[in-house]
Amino acid sequence: MTMPNKKKKILLIEDEYILAEMYKDKFTQAGFTVYVAMDSEEGLELTKKEKPDLIVLDILLPRENGITFLKWMKDNEKISSIPVLVFSNYDDPETKKTASDFGVKDYLIKADYTPKKIVEKVKSYLQ
Repeated sequence: MTMPNKKKKILLIEDEYILAEMYKDKFTQAGFTVYVAMDSEEGLELTKKEKPDLIVLDILLPRENGITFLKWMKDNEKISSIPVLVFSNYDDPETKKTASDFGVKDYLIKADYTPKKIVEKVKSYLQ
């Protein structure tokens, strides 16, 4: 007996509501289960609770930024191995290096990706 193909879970941490909704729709249409957090604190709670297969993280977030989220994640061994894809318009070499030091899979600039392309990119990381 084969197990049914379990839907992959994505956590999207994005504080711009319209973007969050649009990407949530795109990922859902692509067959993923999608959770959305509007800030780092909510993102951390959802990560602990849902154990997503991949996290799509914005850097510029209210209160604590995405780098702080990465730090919290790495400090928690139950969730520290979950792959993270940074998806931000914050194109700063220092921030990219820090994110890379925290082990993010990729640092994508939003302006360079259509919603369709970001879905394809996420799929490639979940294969």
